[in-house]
Amino acid sequence: SQLPGWSARPDGSIVIATGNDDALGMYTCTPYNSYGTAGESQPTRVLLKDPPAFTVHPKEEYFQEVGRELVIPCAAHGDPPPTVSWLKVGSTGKSSAQVDGNSSLVFRPLIKEQHGIWACTATNQVASVSTTTSVHVLGTSPHAVTNVSVLPLLLAANVSWEPGFDGGYFQRFSVWYTPLVKHPHRAHHDWVSLPVPVGAQHLLVENLQPDTSYQFSVLAQNKLGSGPFSQIVTSVPRGFPVTTVPPEPPAMTMHIFLSPPQALTANETVRGVLLQWEPPAQFSVALSGYALELRQDKGGWEVLDRSIPSTNTQVLVPGLIKDAFYEFRLVAFAGSYISDPSNTVNVSTAGMEVYPSRTQLPELLPQPVLAGVIGGICFLSVAVIFSTMAACIMNRRRAARIQKRRQGRSRLGGC
Repeated sequence: SQLPGWSARPDGSIVIATGNDDALGMYTCTPYNSYGTAGESQPTRVLLKDPPAFTVHPKEEYFQEVGRELVIPCAAHGDPPPTVSWLKVGSTGKSSAQVDGNSSLVFRPLIKEQHGIWACTATNQVASVSTTTSVHVLGTSPHAVTNVSVLPLLLAANVSWEPGFDGGYFQRFSVWYTPLVKHPHRAHHDWVSLPVPVGAQHLLVENLQPDTSYQFSVLAQNKLGSGPFSQIVTSVPRGFPVTTVPPEPPAMTMHIFLSPPQALTANETVRGVLLQWEPPAQFSVALSGYALELRQDKGGWEVLDRSIPSTNTQVLVPGLIKDAFYEFRLVAFAGSYISDPSNTVNVSTAGMEVYPSRTQLPELLPQPVLAGVIGGICFLSVAVIFSTMAACIMNRRRAARIQKRRQGRSRLGGC
């Protein structure tokens, strides 16, 4: 008779959906057709076995100083008893870690390369089960950054990445790049490094040559030294169009993440120069703000204000130097993306009334220094006034004493 959950296949196999005590016993198979049967098969025994189950789980993560000992427990039972093994996730070579008689993972001593995710696996004839834990090795140089990507822009590139483990200390990043230009007399490339602002996970690399391949890599550093360089990514910045003839439509439309701010204009006011603009026409994530850049007399570009709110479409720039030539432009931020610069506007302060302000342009004294200078001048002026008054008072007293002496001598002579 057929029990619930049991079924027979056309090839003669029997399927038991749920193993329990009803399935225990000896089984034989008898084939037959219209002519009869040649007999039953040899008997086979069905036994019930238990898959592995963990009795001791490792914690989700462990933190330990490099060079010290770390023991991570893991134990399981089953029928038959399972074999417990450890393996570092993503590792291709043989691990230097050991497993003791209690199936615990032993690091003696713990080294930087053992940082990462480790899997404990229990296996028997029935099944295999696994559990994982994260090992954080403290007191080391940083680990390499991952997922480095380069977004080609107009004569620039936006490099972004995901930080690796910092080794237990604050870490900084720098972006390294080099053009892939063949130099017959030189067998290596000259790499240029750019520091990354604290807390940033992206950097805009500017002033690149158009239609030239560049290699990019990211380096992490902390108080103990430098980590390994990231993988090298090759990218080609975009160049200016060389013809007014519309190009043929590309086979695949490039997704534009963030277009530059539009229609930047400059107007002179009694308080300074008022810059106005329109927001970017296209952006895939919400805008996070703008940065205002300027340069004076065709010099290098400098960031004047990097924290303009995304809701603003104008900013007042006071405190410009008289008889100077300025250029202004804007870039937009959205998530991890930086737009191309906006159009550039020119401002000449020749003959313009210029008022000092708190805007700290490179040519102006910072506000604390200016306050100190003014305070020093005031203090010196007060000191001079008091010194003059004191000298006058002393002279009057001295003249009075001399006059009294003369009067006394005159009286004595009369007697």
